[in-house]
Amino acid sequence: MSQQPNLEVATLAAGCFWCTEAAFSIIKGVERIEPGYTGGALPNPTYEQVSTGATGHAEAAQIYYDPKVISYREILEIFFTTHDPTSLNRQGADVGTQYRSAIFYHDQQQKEAAEKLIEELGGEGIWDKPIVTTLEPLTVFYKAETYHKDYYKLHPKEPYCQAVIAPKIAKLQARFLDKIKVPL
Repeated sequence: MSQQPNLEVATLAAGCFWCTEAAFSIIKGVERIEPGYTGGALPNPTYEQVSTGATGHAEAAQIYYDPKVISYREILEIFFTTHDPTSLNRQGADVGTQYRSAIFYHDQQQKEAAEKLIEELGGEGIWDKPIVTTLEPLTVFYKAETYHKDYYKLHPKEPYCQAVIAPKIAKLQARFLDKIKVPL
């Protein structure tokens, strides 16, 4: 499932991939994150093409993690905390199918784990609306252009980062304190 031994991969779409990458970059056991595009028909799409909403691709992130440190279920629990899974094709001001909430599963085990968690969360009544996160088989993942990599880390003072990403990071740190990497 990954290029590094002993790592597994989760592919998730939770709106803007800058947010997803920033959130998971502080989680123990997450070794690497690749922002990119998946779920559409156009081969080798660009950011500009995906941004139109016409390609069918979602902005997503491939999260390479050590399952001895963090489980797939825990990855999904964090995923559901860092975005609104009840908002169809939208996260805040980001609107369109490219910002959909989706889990791109790599195998049957991932699909079943996601189905089970969605059912559990739906039954807990956490949100006023039903979860609309889609489960889609991962077919191909296209890495985003290099300027998207580590976007929040490189541009923390930009207005989007301050208004959208920073509050998500604060919420994540408060909710999953035991899963946050200790700064070196």
